[in-house]
Amino acid sequence: MLITVFTPTYNRAHLLPRLYESLKAQSFHDFEWLIVDDGSSDDTETVVNGFLKDGILNIRYIYQPNGGKHRAINRGVSDAMGELFFIADSDDYLPNSSLATINDYYQRVKNDMTIGGICGLDMSPAGKIIGSGLPLEEIMCNSLELRMKYRVTGDLKEVFYTHVMKEFPFPEFDGEKFCPEALVWNRISQKYKLLFFNEPIYVAEYQPEGITAGITMARMSSPVASVTTYKELNSYKIPVKEKIKAAINYWRFHACVPHGKPVPQLPWYWFWCQPLGYLMHLKDKR
Repeated sequence: MLITVFTPTYNRAHLLPRLYESLKAQSFHDFEWLIVDDGSSDDTETVVNGFLKDGILNIRYIYQPNGGKHRAINRGVSDAMGELFFIADSDDYLPNSSLATINDYYQRVKNDMTIGGICGLDMSPAGKIIGSGLPLEEIMCNSLELRMKYRVTGDLKEVFYTHVMKEFPFPEFDGEKFCPEALVWNRISQKYKLLFFNEPIYVAEYQPEGITAGITMARMSSPVASVTTYKELNSYKIPVKEKIKAAINYWRFHACVPHGKPVPQLPWYWFWCQPLGYLMHLKDKR
């Protein structure tokens, strides 16, 4: 099995058929669709059972109590059978050539042990590239270099090797149901490069009630994961300007941490950013 297309889902039964149809239309067929239902209370299981009855795709369905997308990803990684792990959210879908494109690029680099995956572009349902796109047709670097050196902005679609995802699981903090993907992607960047290519492989349609739309609130409700992300980002070899931003955001979400709950600490010389972070925190609460 080459690709595990992994879908974490929560109360998105009405959107899953669109993703299913896009997977049926793929020109490349060496993949499984692994769905982890993160405690849905709608008819997600019934909808998936309908897909299973079709007998068209290799589908596996797992139900677990609601714990957040990152816990669903960890479960998916542990059960994945593919060499590549491709996260396809339940509210999005794939262009018909997506998996074939992924296979083409993977075959070129699969024997390079310094590479941990490949990465294409996201586009909107109207076909517009989300973010800046790449300044070159291909770039071989880690994900932090792509953002800091090449100044690429916007969401991208990473497809990591499954063994890399097993090596870097999402941390699971008690009482928190959100963990920024950047925390893990940044950790991966310290060991592995990715092959970035300037082709769309994913169609993203952000939902009004989704994590992306409510990202600040998600970070406020999971402050330990948030401050851990920014503390680690501040420690990497990135421009000073970006270190300052990370320190300010650290203090911004540190203000949401319950009293007495342990969190990783910034070095003392970043305390000057605390007032700025607290001002942002007050703005977030409005």
